[in-house]
Amino acid sequence: MKVLKSGSKLLFAVILATAVFGCSKVSTPSAYVPTAADATATATLADLQAGRTLFINNCGRCHTLPIPDDYSASQWKSILPGMTSRTSLTTAEVTQLTKYVTRGN
Repeated sequence: MKVLKSGSKLLFAVILATAVFGCSKVSTPSAYVPTAADATATATLADLQAGRTLFINNCGRCHTLPIPDDYSASQWKSILPGMTSRTSLTTAEVTQLTKYVTRGN
């Protein structure tokens, strides 16, 4: 086994740190906290809360969380299929996530 030179050790450390911390869970104040007032005919408060947890724990793994209100419900419905196809979320979880970011629409 070759001994790494100090420059190679530094490069290895940077790559390792990026791999370990690059896809970590990120919480952000931009992820609104649903209240009973946010519930709709198609989205219960429990759905919205579960969707928020899924949003933070899955979407925040590999990129900064977007602000849900920065996109319309129709925009989210176009964005989510491409993103959720990269996850292991179930259909029910994708539905809850969608309800959260679209505020039940």
